[in-house]
Amino acid sequence: MPDTPGMSRTDPGSCPVSGTTSGAARDTASGAAPEAGSGAAPVASGTASAPAPVPELFSWEFASDPYPAYAWLREHAPVHRTRLPSGVEAWLVTRYADARQALADQRLSKNPVHHAEPGKTGIPGERSAGLMTHLLNIDPPDHTRLRRLVSKAFTPRRVAAFAPRVQELTDRLIDSFAARGSADLIHEFAFPLPIYAICDMLGVPAEDQDDFRDWAGMMIRHGGGPRGGVARSVKKIRGYLAELIHRKREDLGQDDGADDLISGLIRASDHGDHLTEAEAVAMCFVLLFAGFETTINLIGNGTYALLRNPEQRARLQSSLAAGETGLLETGVEELLRYDGPVELATWRYATTGLTIGGQPIPAGDPVLVVLAAADRDPERFGAPDVLDLGRKDNQHLGYGHGIHYCLGAPLARLEGQTALATLLTRLPDLRLGVDPDELRWRGGLIMRGLRTLPVEFTPSAHR
Repeated sequence: MPDTPGMSRTDPGSCPVSGTTSGAARDTASGAAPEAGSGAAPVASGTASAPAPVPELFSWEFASDPYPAYAWLREHAPVHRTRLPSGVEAWLVTRYADARQALADQRLSKNPVHHAEPGKTGIPGERSAGLMTHLLNIDPPDHTRLRRLVSKAFTPRRVAAFAPRVQELTDRLIDSFAARGSADLIHEFAFPLPIYAICDMLGVPAEDQDDFRDWAGMMIRHGGGPRGGVARSVKKIRGYLAELIHRKREDLGQDDGADDLISGLIRASDHGDHLTEAEAVAMCFVLLFAGFETTINLIGNGTYALLRNPEQRARLQSSLAAGETGLLETGVEELLRYDGPVELATWRYATTGLTIGGQPIPAGDPVLVVLAAADRDPERFGAPDVLDLGRKDNQHLGYGHGIHYCLGAPLARLEGQTALATLLTRLPDLRLGVDPDELRWRGGLIMRGLRTLPVEFTPSAHR
């Protein structure tokens, strides 16, 4: 959702790299002593052994299970400079304490103007489509103003009122495959659910929602490949949203009762809250673009984690059968921590020289907070590699932290809880339809999600 880690695509398969060494490690190689906490691999005193090699990052093998590599970085190079598959060099922040600090540090700007090559970062196509003025790319005071305008759509009260619609969509999608005994839970369930939900919230007419589904599908299919594939979808969505906003503005002149988000943004703009047309289009775009894949991955990754942890899955099913909701709520938080939908927070840029985890960061350098690494930091979470649906004090960073905390988190949580509870209740013997080694993860720098999730179950009739 907006202000959550959004989507910034690269192709991890086109340029598998191990990452360049951190600045301190480079100093070590040239004979200079590294600074404490600089991220260089430790060298035993009195020996001439070289630092341990950095694990390979951003390959397809890494994508299937990045957690061992992140554990190595947390221990040996917690703030690590690497060359990304796109060619951009950035700092990876992997420890929880450092990550939490960085997410809230206003010296780290969200505005790509602070980077020498802004066209290589951010959402593909947003610059050429004139979609830069959204929450993922701006700082206060503009960020404060725009967030205030859109936050009304995601209050707990409004999200709670949307719950029956989410349940209706969930049941309708399960009905479409329940009698078959098999399904691909990504394409038939986890993907369409958040698309239709956010379209409803935005006020996209029902007859146009399948177009949005097609455009979103193009983003998913092209996500691990050339940025141009995503950029074409971005232009289509931008053109449609501009036209829809224009139509809704005309309609509001005749009927001011529309309660959808786009109509609310138009009213705010017309009543003096200084929302430009470009900002309105960009805002609606990022609500769709940054929101749908996070929820796809929450449902997909969460279901997969439950299938791989049968004791925890049985524990949740027993709780649901008893009519309880507490374990479902803590369980979704644990799934967000354990294998969350967003691997790295979106781009930040140092506006001045600063230090993170003892490592100096020069002005202008990009910084990427690795949420997946921070949320498995043993300094913050006991037994971090174990899935525990009842985990207490689970202050994970799955939806960020600070002023850029995910605005749409309440809606994503509602969708995740509804989807998982309904799946486990209606399809109680749900099981993987392929060997886990056959599953593939989508390429991309920011998001983490499965390409497909084939499952099998005892066929059941429609509700």
